[in-house]
Amino acid sequence: MKLPKFKTLKIYLFLVTSLVFFAFCSGPKTEEAKLTYAPEVPPHIDRSSEAKVIVNMETVEVVGRLADGVEYTFWTFGGSVPGPMIRVREGDEVEFHLKNHPTSKMPHNIDLHAVTGQGGGAAASLTIPGHASKFSFKAINPGLYIYHCATSPVGMHIANGMYGLIFVQPKEDLPKVDKEYYVVQSEFYTKGKNGEPGLQPFSMEKAITEIPDYVVFNGSVGSLVEDRAITAKVGETVRLFVGNGGPNLVSSFHVIGEIFDHVYTEGGILPNQKNVQTTLIPAGGSAIVDFKVEVPGTLILVDHSIFRTFNKGSLGMLKVEGEANATVYSGKQDDTVYLPEGPAIQRMVTEVKPKTSAKTPKEILANGERVYKSVCAACHMKEGQGVAGVFPPLAKSDYLNADKSRAIQVLQKGLSGPITVNGQKYNNVMPHLELTKEEIASVLSYVYNNWGNKGMMVNEMEVK
Repeated sequence: MKLPKFKTLKIYLFLVTSLVFFAFCSGPKTEEAKLTYAPEVPPHIDRSSEAKVIVNMETVEVVGRLADGVEYTFWTFGGSVPGPMIRVREGDEVEFHLKNHPTSKMPHNIDLHAVTGQGGGAAASLTIPGHASKFSFKAINPGLYIYHCATSPVGMHIANGMYGLIFVQPKEDLPKVDKEYYVVQSEFYTKGKNGEPGLQPFSMEKAITEIPDYVVFNGSVGSLVEDRAITAKVGETVRLFVGNGGPNLVSSFHVIGEIFDHVYTEGGILPNQKNVQTTLIPAGGSAIVDFKVEVPGTLILVDHSIFRTFNKGSLGMLKVEGEANATVYSGKQDDTVYLPEGPAIQRMVTEVKPKTSAKTPKEILANGERVYKSVCAACHMKEGQGVAGVFPPLAKSDYLNADKSRAIQVLQKGLSGPITVNGQKYNNVMPHLELTKEEIASVLSYVYNNWGNKGMMVNEMEVK
């Protein structure tokens, strides 16, 4: 039967409209990437299809905290070190917009190790202050990748803080976990030595000779400790996306008090090792580590090139709350006396005699606080409370308050052998710390003027 002409036209229009509608709806969706700042990780991508993802990022040069009392002019992506973490899905088309803030003094660009193409996008994204650039790439290879600035001199741009992570989430997804965190290790090279206060400039000489003053997580000393620590609950699974911005050192990443159940070495997507204590992360590389927390406590993130951790800053905390499990970990069960044969071994060092410098009481106490936090707090605790039977208290200390000269000698030469502090016996070794006269005077003044002590000041002339 032949249809009337108007019905044929209606059917034709319906089919055309339907084809246009389905073609439009079946095309890739467009979305803006949610960028997050360390230690936060962007949300999991739940879609099962590819998309066009818009990434907007700004380079800006800012003055910020490197350590207590120490400031630094950071060159940054997004105003932070590390830069924001990016998460896309395997197969996505990524449209990248890079803006360089008008106040910047340098041109900047971005080299994403996730990009297949010349310079990882560096040439396409070179942007002078007050301008913006755009380029696109296909996220072909899943994995965890470093990105960094690659404008000449490349090492200087990286050393000043220009790096971060991009995670290309695989189509065949990683196993789900309860908590995810973003951690990047890097080094800083300053004209002044570690802890020297004030605004510190970059030292090219130290960077070339690979002698950093600071090795840190997430851009500064103490960025992941105390109230800034990451958290979990007993029984939860934790995934750390760990990068190494370098620019020079290889990281020996370790979490004290845990064992990695799975390690995705060098940022790949295969969990190719189980039950790992420490994993190497090369400069400009990454790793994904998964583990389940079994008992409560504070787990310590470190670079196990250990002087970097306790003397240069690569220390973070994961605070775990929940019920204790004595089967997994008992805590201390006994404390007995051990009397080894032979004398204690002591190290003799040559006394350092730096120049003295006059300071106001306020400056002395501020400097003393800085020295205390960087040198003394690890043993004697944040508020001088010490550790019973191990490290004597400095708070309300009868030992310190009784003899200022003796306290100075302890910091100058170290201490070994039995002492009694506030009625409690201690028999430990305090090593010679190689502090300057100024640092000894400052830190003792700080201790004497806090935590119920006598309020005395120590000047450099007393430190003979």
